[in-house]
Amino acid sequence: MPSSVPSSTDGWWCSPNTEYAFLGFSYEVTACQSLSQLNSDFADIKNTFGSRYVRLYGACDRNGFYDDIVSAAWATGLGVHALIWFGFDGGNQWMARRDALVSSLTSNPKAKFVTRGVQFGSEPLFDNVLPHSQLASEVTSLKSKLLGVGIPVTVSELAYGYQERGGAQDVLDAIDFINIHMLPFFSALATFGAASWPLVETDMNWFIEHGSGKKMYFDENGWPSVTSSGVQPNSILAQSSVSNEEGYFSMLDSHCEDLKLGPQGGIGWFAHIYSDEQEPGYGIYDDAGKKKFPLKPRTSC
Repeated sequence: MPSSVPSSTDGWWCSPNTEYAFLGFSYEVTACQSLSQLNSDFADIKNTFGSRYVRLYGACDRNGFYDDIVSAAWATGLGVHALIWFGFDGGNQWMARRDALVSSLTSNPKAKFVTRGVQFGSEPLFDNVLPHSQLASEVTSLKSKLLGVGIPVTVSELAYGYQERGGAQDVLDAIDFINIHMLPFFSALATFGAASWPLVETDMNWFIEHGSGKKMYFDENGWPSVTSSGVQPNSILAQSSVSNEEGYFSMLDSHCEDLKLGPQGGIGWFAHIYSDEQEPGYGIYDDAGKKKFPLKPRTSC
């Protein structure tokens, strides 16, 4: 990063046409990691894996936490997909999170240089936190608040979250780009991670058909190595294991050329999630901080 903050983001970001293949990791922040921990993890994400971005997941409500995210991202040269987290308990806490994030994005001089976009919720449609018409209005309102800093807005969601609401085309029309939850382990047709390309392709093609040519990313994207109370298959043939998790990401990497054919230069993907400490079974690192398998996906093809 430059030694001083530039005066403008004009020409700052690479073209979305270059953002395909592997981009980085989902990173869960409920632990409210210290700045030193963020610096360490972000440096590993950048230097070990060649990542360009982290996609935030969960929420930390500590005052100034997103400013720490900005500091760590600036120090390591990573971009961030920020998140307004609704959670699973209902209520209106998301409003305070929205306002705190907007405050940081519009007052921290470095924020617009590391924040690639804001996710308005993670599966807010599937979790039924707002009617889709209201969510679309919230997205439009947030876009206007961030217009001055040039930060686009999306919603992070499953294809099914849209589909079970008649397509929720108003949300797809409102967002600037499309963050897609790609979790084929939960399909009723799931078997092995390495064999899941047809499931990926089905959801991908639905978004291409309804996404009006917008840029797309698989952001909450992975296959679990173990099941848990909240992670259970819908197919008796679905296999959860380290080899299936590895097989899923190897499969995605093998389809780099196919993903590159997607809108605006191709579809980029994140690995969900950085560590099993953040979400059991989905991590690239286990609870002891060791890689569960080698991950060296292509960042271009």
